[in-house]
Amino acid sequence: MNYPEIASRMFNTALMLQPAKADTIARSFAPRVLGLPDGDGSEMGLIGEKLRSETDMWGEKSYRGVDRPMDGIGLIEIEGSLVNKGRWIGQSCGMTSYEAIGIQADDCRADDSIKGVVIEVDSFGGEVTGAFDCAEKIFELSQVKPTIAVLTDHACSAGYLLASAARQIVLPSTGLCGSIGVVSVHVDVSGWLKKEGLNVTILKAGEHKADLNPYEAIPQDVLTRELAELEELRVEFAETVARFRAGRLSKDAALATEAGVYRGAKAVEAGLADAVVRPSQVLAAFGAELGRAA
Repeated sequence: MNYPEIASRMFNTALMLQPAKADTIARSFAPRVLGLPDGDGSEMGLIGEKLRSETDMWGEKSYRGVDRPMDGIGLIEIEGSLVNKGRWIGQSCGMTSYEAIGIQADDCRADDSIKGVVIEVDSFGGEVTGAFDCAEKIFELSQVKPTIAVLTDHACSAGYLLASAARQIVLPSTGLCGSIGVVSVHVDVSGWLKKEGLNVTILKAGEHKADLNPYEAIPQDVLTRELAELEELRVEFAETVARFRAGRLSKDAALATEAGVYRGAKAVEAGLADAVVRPSQVLAAFGAELGRAA
């Protein structure tokens, strides 16, 4: 496990995730840290069948094809932490990549045998990098084929951004969605270093080369700049979901949520979702609707 790589994706970088995501991180990495057996990563969600894969010449698994839980219907599963790259990333590592989601969206759009697409979402969010491009791919798919986002549990922050690109969003009575905001985490270890009798000297060329380093408190000018950039991303987030959900959620209404999350019927009242339904009932109803429209 490359923990420094994980840390680089978690700290001092803009993230679109809900604070409760810490629970997902714990469940994802605790088995490895504690030496417990991993779960079977081949099962990906409540609606679809097992993800299919193939092994390349280096022994690495890669994405192959779109799952079809019903004739004429494609299934895209968005599970766990969302990261930019990695075609084969599944539940066993607690992540889904924007790259794989985008490929599946493109495949569904190009495949004439797929008449509609179910997007199953259970994610607290993830990286900003790649999120908006991935959402646009889903939105482009939604312009040419019926799509429905089924929130089997949570669709928060980047997870909600992707869900909002579908024509419809449905969630269970206990499901959560929203968190239209951006967060970044900075760790200041200067107090601990002083206690331990350690002194770190930062040598830099360029005034901002060592901004957000963990060995000192964030200077006020840097803090002001970083907060302004996070706010710019929040506004872009709100503008994007408002465009995707035209007539149901405005930019001002999205911003007014102040990154709050909404459960069940309250999410529908706020314009974040369209209906409260049991996820297990969606597939048959969606298939029937496609049949009537054919």
